[in-house]
Amino acid sequence: MARKATTKKSGAGVKPKKVSAKKSGGSRSGKRRTGAKRGSSKGDAFIGLLQSPLVAELVAVAATAALASLAERGFAGSGGEKGKRAGKAVKDAGKAAAAAVGRRLSSELDEIKKAAKSAKGGAKT
Repeated sequence: MARKATTKKSGAGVKPKKVSAKKSGGSRSGKRRTGAKRGSSKGDAFIGLLQSPLVAELVAVAATAALASLAERGFAGSGGEKGKRAGKAVKDAGKAAAAAVGRRLSSELDEIKKAAKSAKGGAKT
């Protein structure tokens, strides 16, 4: 933002710089706009990752494992003990979800490795 010219008469003051109204063709703002069109920002990449089928499947696996763990443990009980049991059940559900996601990811990685080996072997022959 340009500063207003002051009415000081001393030469020690800051003189406003002249800004040309003409912009060059290779400005930074032009490059920035083209990068945003291609979706190269970190936010766009993160959203793209969240929308991938693998992430959706992992969320479904985690939710299913957590729900199964909660259903297995159950919440039937009486008195003040119920709150402690619920907390433990939620912790166990989180552990089950994490374990299920870990198993699913390891199986996906194994499939990728097998596919890479078969592609390497086919390329050599």
